[in-house]
Amino acid sequence: MTQADRRTRALDLLRQLDPQAPERVAANLDELSGDFTELILGFAFADVVARPGIDLRTREMLTVSALMAMGTASGQLEFHIRAALNVGVTREEIVEILLQIAVYAGVPACMNGVAAAKKAFAAISTP
Repeated sequence: MTQADRRTRALDLLRQLDPQAPERVAANLDELSGDFTELILGFAFADVVARPGIDLRTREMLTVSALMAMGTASGQLEFHIRAALNVGVTREEIVEILLQIAVYAGVPACMNGVAAAKKAFAAISTP
């Protein structure tokens, strides 16, 4: 796969998560270096997320869980909660993930997730 193909594949998958994200994210990364979109998004989306072993909906639930547990990536967490909702994860499932995180990663991680979920829910509800 060429670099251009990898970039296109990554941005196409990102578009499934949030139709407005590819141009914004690519512009942000390309501003620093023309290689970043292909290298960073190419690895994340074209090489890993696009693999056939787990469907996109499940991958987003896993991503939300990991980002909540990390507790250090609030912007990405909010984005991926919105993305999860965009690919069919329900609000109720997000709430269940929050409760699971409280048990295994702690209440502070859950509280960070609550804040991100509230923002993501509001963004999805706002036309």
